[in-house]
Amino acid sequence: MTPEPLSRARIVRAAIDLIEREGADAVSMRRIAADLGVGAMSLYNHVPSKAALLDGVAEAILSEIEFTDDPDAHWTDRVRTQARAFRQIAHHYPRCTMVVVSRQLTSPAGLLPVERALSTLREAGFDARDAVRVLRLFIAYIVGSLLREVGVTPTFAPVGSILPRVADIDPALFPVVASLYDTLRDCDAEEEFEFGLEILVQAIQALPRRPGAAT
Repeated sequence: MTPEPLSRARIVRAAIDLIEREGADAVSMRRIAADLGVGAMSLYNHVPSKAALLDGVAEAILSEIEFTDDPDAHWTDRVRTQARAFRQIAHHYPRCTMVVVSRQLTSPAGLLPVERALSTLREAGFDARDAVRVLRLFIAYIVGSLLREVGVTPTFAPVGSILPRVADIDPALFPVVASLYDTLRDCDAEEEFEFGLEILVQAIQALPRRPGAAT
């Protein structure tokens, strides 16, 4: 069988596979070349640097987001759908998602989610400043939730997973933690994401808007 020709897409895919196996710190041009069975210098004909390679990884992940929000639906339903779409792709590529949120992307793949979100908010009647603030708020919430869900570090893991044994908690020092121990141990990631998302949407609805005023 003739080996697949070396290309930017093939190199990026190899980087994605490596990141999901071992994390972004494992990525180097030499390592990717070894995984592909080619010389390291041959990679530079398609990807000029490691930074460009990581940009390519982020762009590839973002390009797989499936936007299924109905443009005729209420804006609150649209932002819910857009938030869920980003969370869904993050579950397919949990470690690569951390690369996505660390890159400054100016490519169409990087700007499309921003364009769709801002367009939705502007059409809903939010002025320019509030639309951008709401977008940043949603990004902060989604990224924070994902950091916890994918367990990037123990610090961001679900609270229940880092609790000591109930027998090791002194109820005299931590009476509330002790009384809520079972609840703290219980963590349904999807349910909690939806809970927070709904609170955000309801709070944002209270902001002043002029529906139909923006194009």
